[in-house]
Amino acid sequence: MSSLTIIESILRDRQAFFDEIRRGVALQEKMRAMLISSIAFLALYGAVMGSTHSLWQALSSAFKLPLLFLATLIVCAPTLYFFNLIFGSSQSLSQNTALMLTAITVTAVVLLSFAPIVLFFLLTSSNYQFFKLLNVGVFTVAGVIGVLFLSQGMRAVSAGGAEGAAARLRVVRLWIIVYAFVGSQVAWTLRPFVGSPSMKFELFRQLGGNFYTNIVASLGEILGFLTVR
Repeated sequence: MSSLTIIESILRDRQAFFDEIRRGVALQEKMRAMLISSIAFLALYGAVMGSTHSLWQALSSAFKLPLLFLATLIVCAPTLYFFNLIFGSSQSLSQNTALMLTAITVTAVVLLSFAPIVLFFLLTSSNYQFFKLLNVGVFTVAGVIGVLFLSQGMRAVSAGGAEGAAARLRVVRLWIIVYAFVGSQVAWTLRPFVGSPSMKFELFRQLGGNFYTNIVASLGEILGFLTVR
């Protein structure tokens, strides 16, 4: 199964795709195709993000963005699996991983679809803080859509009635919280992805602060309250 075929299957006939995951049909092949496509799409979007600074930043972000999602997947996959076990799900670890890769693949597709818009603002705006917040907004939209696919997949793969549906909803909510915190911390550790034009290229920056305070500070600079590097 090719990368383009797997994307078309997810987007055009997701119910049949989730049913195959439920039945364990070609799980390894599906996961391999989703992994390849998501890495390629995330690398392309990462290159667009980093191109606001320099060629080195573009190459660095093209490498680090797929690494961000894969690291978060590795950290959070056992959590989703054990959450499901606690709430009575019979899903295997492979099925859980396939569902997570589905969410990441959809997120990567949405990110890539936003790339022309992000590139347009890159060419027409020189405000670094605005460009950084624009990317945060794009990631938020893409992440929400990816999580919706994960929720639909869990509903399709898991068996059970109303009680089972309520349990799955609790699993998704708990996992989303864990995924968001882990992902934001991994992103903060791997920064910069965009790269401030006023600073020299750095592969990684020193740890300090956190993702959320930096976003608040960026909003403050755009609104004229303070200055952020």
